[in-house]
Amino acid sequence: MLKIRMSRAGTKNKPYYHIVLAESRAPRDGKFLESLGNYNPMLPKEHADRVRLNGERIKHWIAKGAQVSDRVAIFLGKAGVAPAPERKNNTKKAVPKAKMTERAKARAEKAAAPAEAAAPAAEAAPAEAAQA
Repeated sequence: MLKIRMSRAGTKNKPYYHIVLAESRAPRDGKFLESLGNYNPMLPKEHADRVRLNGERIKHWIAKGAQVSDRVAIFLGKAGVAPAPERKNNTKKAVPKAKMTERAKARAEKAAAPAEAAAPAAEAAPAEAAQA
């Protein structure tokens, strides 16, 4: 299967990506069939050369059945070459897992236990003072 994806280039701490058409099983920075653009994340977002795409060739390969990676799909959507992908929303990401909910429940019980033990003694003390 063919994929339109990014291939990393550049040096350490200075990334630069080529947008390429490659076989899905090929390594990220390995052999590719055609270069379709590039992406330079070091440039400001509004800079014209931050993302450069060859729209005609990308449309050609998508028509032939090439799949587009998530990040490249976002670039294509912003450039108007292809429809923008749906935004993914993981609503369960912020919900604590079972182990964390057990720990929170145990902490709440621990904090409530001394307060409950102190409450009857505090109520009894003013009642005794009033009788004396």
